[in-house]
Amino acid sequence: MAYDEMLANRVRAAFAGIRNIEEKKMMGGLTFMVNGKMCVGILKDDLMCRIDPEIYESALEMKGCREMDFTKRPMKGFVFVNSDGFTKKKDFDFWINSSLEYNKKIKSTPKGRKK
Repeated sequence: MAYDEMLANRVRAAFAGIRNIEEKKMMGGLTFMVNGKMCVGILKDDLMCRIDPEIYESALEMKGCREMDFTKRPMKGFVFVNSDGFTKKKDFDFWINSSLEYNKKIKSTPKGRKK
């Protein structure tokens, strides 16, 4: 299994009632797109969160959080959080809500166009 299905179900439950959610298998895992924009993903047992770059540095200091280095180059605004960082519901909710809040601020890339 390329991603933790139980974690995927947890994310699905957190997104219940939110409109315009699409699940896509990508990067060897599962990505949740909200309003056509990458929001949260799961790669193996890690939660990938797209957060506001303004809170990126402070987020890296949180338990279980590290730079998203999937491409061997960290991407500011994207973090991996291991299970130590979201065992408690309040911590899980922090990551989901931070990702959803940032999702509201960013524009989507038109289909067929790359940045």
